[in-house]
Amino acid sequence: MSRIKLIVNNLYPKDLYVSYSLLILRVIASVMMIINHGWNKILAGQEKWNRLGTALTDFIGIDFMSVFFGFMAAFSESIGMVMVIFGIFTRPAAFLLLFTMFVASMNHLVDGKFPELAIMYLIVMLVLLISGPGKFSLDYKFFSQKN
Repeated sequence: MSRIKLIVNNLYPKDLYVSYSLLILRVIASVMMIINHGWNKILAGQEKWNRLGTALTDFIGIDFMSVFFGFMAAFSESIGMVMVIFGIFTRPAAFLLLFTMFVASMNHLVDGKFPELAIMYLIVMLVLLISGPGKFSLDYKFFSQKN
């Protein structure tokens, strides 16, 4: 029985399963974020960025930074997710969206709504922040310490 297990483990190593899983997670979540949220916000311009940014600036009291924070939210939901799809600078991009989804979650909770979608994206980005992008990524190709 142990011979069969050894053969199966050599054919399908567990780290390969993890890398395929991370690839699927990265691509599906990022494409959904880009299509449903990202492109519209990044292309909308300063007025939209100002409205987005006030979700954070109203909370922390730095009103003059609302356009910048709104742009960063739009950036994380669009360009950041393109980076996650390809697996380049995955952890910084995942952190940006994680922070954006945290702010969105807090904003929705204050409004009395339960932010399930924001929490789902937050959790997906937390997983990618902790685990990294896996073997099927540009990060792995360029930055890993391969044996």
